[in-house]
Amino acid sequence: MFYRKLKIILDMIKFEHTIFALPFAIMSAFIASDGFPPVDKTGWIVAAMVGARSSAMAFNRVVDAKIDGANPRTALRAIPAGSITREAVWVFTIASAALLIFAAHKLNPLAFVLSPVALAVTMGYSYTKRFTSLSHLWLGLSLSIAPIGAWIAVKGEFDWTPIWLGLSVFLWTAGFDIIYACQDFDFDRKSRLHSIPARFGIRRALWLSTVFHVITVSVLIGLSLLPNLGALYLTGVGVVTLILVYEHAIVKVNDLSRVNVAFFTLNGLVSVVLMMLSAADLLLR
Repeated sequence: MFYRKLKIILDMIKFEHTIFALPFAIMSAFIASDGFPPVDKTGWIVAAMVGARSSAMAFNRVVDAKIDGANPRTALRAIPAGSITREAVWVFTIASAALLIFAAHKLNPLAFVLSPVALAVTMGYSYTKRFTSLSHLWLGLSLSIAPIGAWIAVKGEFDWTPIWLGLSVFLWTAGFDIIYACQDFDFDRKSRLHSIPARFGIRRALWLSTVFHVITVSVLIGLSLLPNLGALYLTGVGVVTLILVYEHAIVKVNDLSRVNVAFFTLNGLVSVVLMMLSAADLLLR
């Protein structure tokens, strides 16, 4: 019974999509360490990331259960469909949040002190579409915590480098979330929910998403000025650029049928490719 419920919850929160932000955290840890980060720290960084993302997603499913049930696209999600109870998801949410806090405690005092702030930001996203069209930017802020938190985990202090990397994650996430929100254009307008597509229309929303991603690439190129990143990293940025170009090519104003490919598959590739080539650049110098 326990494992069946856990399986339902993990499927509900799309646990496998932890891959979106996790590679940026690992990449940041590599840059902070100028090579392989300590194994113990890497393990706790992964644990913290899993806890943060899982608690935020589970919280979102509880908070949005009524909205999800009214939206034809999401009506079959576990809570509105009756596959899992709110109580079970609450238990999972609390356990995941506790995992983040415990992992942060094992890393260093600054990470521990900031862990409730990370929870407040990531969970707070769930309420934003009720009052602002800038909810996509809040989601970007939530994921941008990953590289900043990983840097703090390794170094125990702030620096401009992870903030610069966090900015790229912020812009990249906001851009692809705008694309994803285009699917709910009609529902959001009818339900008086806020999003950039609902406010400005799909055409302008896709244009704004493109702008965000152009700036994302510019920020990533700027990161190459770091002395420990070179040709392989820039190759990764080039591949990421091609992926983003393709992402925008397959999503059109009058054809949103490939939004899921753009959102899930391609954005997963963005983070993994950049992490792998960045790590290779640092290790093969």
